[in-house]
Amino acid sequence: MIYKEIFMKRAIQLAKNGLGLTSPNPMVGCVIERNGLVLSEGWHYKNGMDHAEVKAINRIKNENLFLDSTLYVTLEPCVHFGKTPPCVDLIIKKHIPRVIIGIKDPFNKIKGLGIKKLRESGIEVIENVLKNQCRILNKRFFTFYEKNRPYIILKWAQSYDGFITFKGKKNTCISGIYAKQLNHKWRSEEDSILVGKKTVLNDNPKLNVREWFGYNPIRIFIDKKLNISTSFFILDGTQRTIVFTEKKKENKKNTEYVQISFDKKIINHILNHLYKKKILSLIVEGGKKTLESFIKKNIWDECRIFICKKILKNGLIAPKIKGKIFKKIYLDNQDQLVIKFHEI
Repeated sequence: MIYKEIFMKRAIQLAKNGLGLTSPNPMVGCVIERNGLVLSEGWHYKNGMDHAEVKAINRIKNENLFLDSTLYVTLEPCVHFGKTPPCVDLIIKKHIPRVIIGIKDPFNKIKGLGIKKLRESGIEVIENVLKNQCRILNKRFFTFYEKNRPYIILKWAQSYDGFITFKGKKNTCISGIYAKQLNHKWRSEEDSILVGKKTVLNDNPKLNVREWFGYNPIRIFIDKKLNISTSFFILDGTQRTIVFTEKKKENKKNTEYVQISFDKKIINHILNHLYKKKILSLIVEGGKKTLESFIKKNIWDECRIFICKKILKNGLIAPKIKGKIFKKIYLDNQDQLVIKFHEI
């Protein structure tokens, strides 16, 4: 069992291949090992497709190899019927004697039941191997089921002296090309992206993935009086879009109008709707008022700030946020990326 952390690290590495593809399912990686040698590997490719354990098990054609093997999986195997059959049943059927699990599944239909069934079938189960790393891997999934809301990422770019736009100018771009490319990569990894009405009016953003490969996020914006016309990119019907408004309006192609109350709990109303839609993650990209509304309510999980070398001297002051600095990265000679996590 000296190998358990080595093989779990590999399972985590495999699971990351599913980033941006598996939602609302978690990312899961699996390694099957025997006598210190890898027999098979698998990961969950995409929502609706075979789970990681099934992928790894089905790659082994000689079933005698399962004898004295160990299955490593980043998340507790499922025990319920969803779009695919329970992974636990297949593990039991193949007589795999040992299962090592990174972390227990927070979903109520599983949440320890998979582990219980494995043990009742005589399988040795070891839990919580690299637990923290496995939890971080699925931070979106755990936040969704523990806090009943999406994982929230706040993001903005600011000048070296702390401004996000030039005074009196619209559509100010102060970050460089690498920051833009990384931002589009992030969009491909998350379920949705939100902006306020002023950002739509000032920048006319497309909020899609153009500088990277992957799926476009669900576009979300707030338009209390429905003042945004169909001439704006965000209402072009090319990708799924949700508009939160106080008015009633029929849905159109790829565009859903959601009527909510614009009171002090507006953020909660928005997040409750996204939770019901099983949207696991949300990037809040602007503008300042929208970002600060999340900060003021203390409803966020991660903050990504591009700090650029440009000096603006005046303009719109960037939001202020506390939190634990997790990482600082220099993208090029122009931009620095600072990532903060919410301190609980």
